[in-house]
Amino acid sequence: MSQIWDIVSDVRDEAASRSAVDGQVEARLAGRLAQLREERGWSLDELAQRTGVSRSTLSRLERTEISPTAALLNRLCAAYGRTMSQLLAEVEEEPPQLVRAGQQMVWRDEGSGFTRRSVSPPHPGLRGELVEALLRPGADISYDRPPVPGLEQHVWVLEGVLEITAGGGVHEIRAGDCLRFRLWDRSRFRCPGPDPVRYALMIVLP
Repeated sequence: MSQIWDIVSDVRDEAASRSAVDGQVEARLAGRLAQLREERGWSLDELAQRTGVSRSTLSRLERTEISPTAALLNRLCAAYGRTMSQLLAEVEEEPPQLVRAGQQMVWRDEGSGFTRRSVSPPHPGLRGELVEALLRPGADISYDRPPVPGLEQHVWVLEGVLEITAGGGVHEIRAGDCLRFRLWDRSRFRCPGPDPVRYALMIVLP
């Protein structure tokens, strides 16, 4: 019985530790978003007009009162001329050339069912980055526009089925398949189920 309680305790400790790390990431992210807005001299009202996100949502986000969704971050990245990975990398300490598994930043959008691991984060002098993504069944994420027009993406499905809408077409990608494209307009990532989909995303700046 004591072994069972030890296991339960370890699981709780791990969950608490993960929650603490996630909270630190969100706090640094909120601070960086506020800094980017201030650097441009934009008011919350002006940023709201540029992104289509309400002033109250932006204010609560910068005060860490709410967690950003993937779609919301994408709109902010477009306004600030960054990819999502670039923005997340800016709230990390300087990434080393060798990125150990335990050092790879993980970001979760619980509401959308999206988990994103920055396997190879942006780095000065490098144009590409590598992301591992997980979408739970039924997850459906739409992006109004790419953060950088002409962004090159390679999507390799590792497990499950992924439906991507890009370039005016809808593509169903299964385990082992790879979809390659440049992104100029809207896009949509959907997991039709019944299982989660795990995929690798390679991003290359134009």
